[in-house]
Amino acid sequence: MRAAAIAALLLAGAAGTAAAADCGPDALGTSRTLTLKRAFGAWGANQHQPLPLQPGEVVLTFDDGPRPETTPRVLDALARECVRATFFMIGANLAQFPDLARRVVREGHSAAIHSYAHPDLRTLAPSDQLADLKKVQDVYQATFGKPAPAFRFPVLGETRTLMAALEAQHVAVFDMDAWDDDWQDKVTTGVLAARLLEKLKASGGGIILMHDAYEPPARAMPVLLQLLKRNGYRVVHLEWED
Repeated sequence: MRAAAIAALLLAGAAGTAAAADCGPDALGTSRTLTLKRAFGAWGANQHQPLPLQPGEVVLTFDDGPRPETTPRVLDALARECVRATFFMIGANLAQFPDLARRVVREGHSAAIHSYAHPDLRTLAPSDQLADLKKVQDVYQATFGKPAPAFRFPVLGETRTLMAALEAQHVAVFDMDAWDDDWQDKVTTGVLAARLLEKLKASGGGIILMHDAYEPPARAMPVLLQLLKRNGYRVVHLEWED
């Protein structure tokens, strides 16, 4: 994606929101907010163009929630560090736990979608792919009163059918730049920290893919956020124009 195209997707004058005033000096904080237009774009250097970030800037994203067993613990850890993130929600969970989803947004985070039932969409017929997208968009609209601004494919398995549909609906597609495979059962906090630091050293920052629906990342979140702080990474929060 060329520089002119990237600029067209940014809302002019929207970057630069400072961290909250009550953040102490030891908190990670949110260094600025990047506001995007509601438009199609494909972000994340794993498959697409990186977001327009400076070296050392990261965007925290969470998949597969909301789940009452784990999402509140992730939210509490983010609040203690004065950090804002983007949550890519599964439609079935969103339908089951709408109050928790609204808590995510009420606490200053952004909400997006991650399919309705979390299939590998590449294995479905085009009509079933489109039906899944409609179902998750409908429940998102019912929960938040507006269409979702962004979508992440389950297992990052993109399809031509849905890429075209998302472009027509002015929905951005998100991939990633760094990750720690925190969905794995029984993985320790130390392993997650080492993985994340290794990936970030390779990428220099960018979109971090994590999960709020599993025990290991919920348990590790305070450590991972302080790891970012100690290694000089700065959090950028994403928002979209209404």
